[in-house]
Amino acid sequence: MSKKVIMLGNEAIARGAYEAGVKVSAAYPGTPSTEISEYLVQYKDDLYCEWSPNEKVATEVAIGASVAGVRAMSCMKHVGFNVAADPAYTVSYMGVNGGLVIVVADDPGLYSSQNEQDTRMVARAAQLPVLEPSDSAEAKNFMKAAFELSEQFDRPFVFRTTTRLAHSQGVVELEDRAQIEDKPYVKDIRKTVMMPGNAKLRHVEIEKRNLELAEAANTLPINRVEMNDTKIGVITSGIPYQYVKEAMPEASVLKLGMVNPLPRKLIEEFASKVEKLYIVEELDPVIEEQVKSWGIKAVGKEIFTVQGEYSANMIREAILGEKLDIAAPAAAPGRPPILCPGCPHRSVYYVLNKLKLHAAGDIGCYTLGAVAPLSVVDTTICMGASISSLHGMEKAKGKDYIKNWVAVIGDSTFLHTGVNSLMNMMYNKATGTVMILDNSTTGMTGHQDHAATGKTLLGEPTYAIDIPALCRAIGVKNVIEVNAFDIATLEKVVKEEVARDEVSVIITKTPCVLLSKEKKPLYVAHEDKCKKCGMCMKPGCPAMTRNADGTIHIDDTMCTGCGLCETLCKFDAIELVKAGDR
Repeated sequence: MSKKVIMLGNEAIARGAYEAGVKVSAAYPGTPSTEISEYLVQYKDDLYCEWSPNEKVATEVAIGASVAGVRAMSCMKHVGFNVAADPAYTVSYMGVNGGLVIVVADDPGLYSSQNEQDTRMVARAAQLPVLEPSDSAEAKNFMKAAFELSEQFDRPFVFRTTTRLAHSQGVVELEDRAQIEDKPYVKDIRKTVMMPGNAKLRHVEIEKRNLELAEAANTLPINRVEMNDTKIGVITSGIPYQYVKEAMPEASVLKLGMVNPLPRKLIEEFASKVEKLYIVEELDPVIEEQVKSWGIKAVGKEIFTVQGEYSANMIREAILGEKLDIAAPAAAPGRPPILCPGCPHRSVYYVLNKLKLHAAGDIGCYTLGAVAPLSVVDTTICMGASISSLHGMEKAKGKDYIKNWVAVIGDSTFLHTGVNSLMNMMYNKATGTVMILDNSTTGMTGHQDHAATGKTLLGEPTYAIDIPALCRAIGVKNVIEVNAFDIATLEKVVKEEVARDEVSVIITKTPCVLLSKEKKPLYVAHEDKCKKCGMCMKPGCPAMTRNADGTIHIDDTMCTGCGLCETLCKFDAIELVKAGDR
């Protein structure tokens, strides 16, 4: 079969895994990588894929499948690679049986992340080879190449993508799925049991393998030279290659598909043929530092930034010195991110704000509780850190210091890395209050299921982890479930629990409003009854605005009927309208 179609980068990565004969895929959702697994599900008759509780587990699942003798992969965003680093560094020593690929999506420009780290740096430290495509076609083809190279050189591979590649489209040629025979499992504890004596020997072996791979990289077709005008030569890879070709179509280019290890001979040969060499790479100078260490003169970060995404215009200005006559962008009003109308997190933050409590925050939709008018979340570090950092505050300043603090964490994030943090609080005699904002989904990345939703990535019903029972099993005696929109009860519970001298867990069990597609009721504001007090505006619902005279207007295209505004209005100026009466 051969057919050309338009595909997003993430869709093409999934297609590449399918065509490569992958049998097991495990992932944790994280923008910009999430859709890879969601596209992979369409091939579920030929392979198994799952949402794992976190990226460490996902990578260990893939490693197990590789040891058993099948091609396997794990998928994550760049900060998830930090969570997966423990098994990733060690499987680098082990090598593979069936091919093993770790797909990592970087986020230059910080569109949906808490940092801008460069996966190539992490992979180099772990001595893991890295492939990086520049469009959807390469995304598919490089995935197939990654598995072939993985098995050929006995190395796990990192497959690096970025936000721009993940969410842009290109032409992809579909091919048949490879029929890869399972490799037999042969017990070999020297290779698969990484105790010190074995690991020492495996370190020697992977250094040898990496040298072989670096030598092979000089002739691999994924690294290619495009010789044109030799006045300017550019070494680049990934999405920046597209910018270079647009800005300087006549320049000579060495396009690297493998960015670790680098093909030294190929680079030296290319550099010798051009008058001036530039290195164009987003984020860190990973290629540049190595090339310059070989005594090759090149221009890189002297004229380019280490922050954010590049563009063709940036390259034209930096290399060609062109002063571009570009109109100033329109002075459009700012649109800061905000919680959706009807979001159950809004009522929780309203109560915390009213009680003048601080929140140690976590990664999820609820991070938006940091911004006005709610302004409750004081810290956001990484998945699961809300609970641990609250514990650290208590150990630093004492239990009285955190009487006006809580930790807030989502249900998916709690199962990701929050459970260990709660264990630590119990083990080390903490007294803080943890609020699990359970909206029954992994909301921030597009409503993926997790271990407590009762449904797998494959769409199959499964056992749903009982979060309250899990908290009690850890040893928490005070576990209270509250409807997030019952603000009177929520306020009472929060007051009582933060005053305790022992650990408390408050679970606001209210599903994300976007989970239901049914037509919802809405509220209307009666201007003649409105006293202009502004109480209903305090939670910052985007469906609510003020009229010119100061009265309240509710946008019926945005209202989801959560009822928070009606609860706050003391003058009966807000009325519920049933869905059928709209």
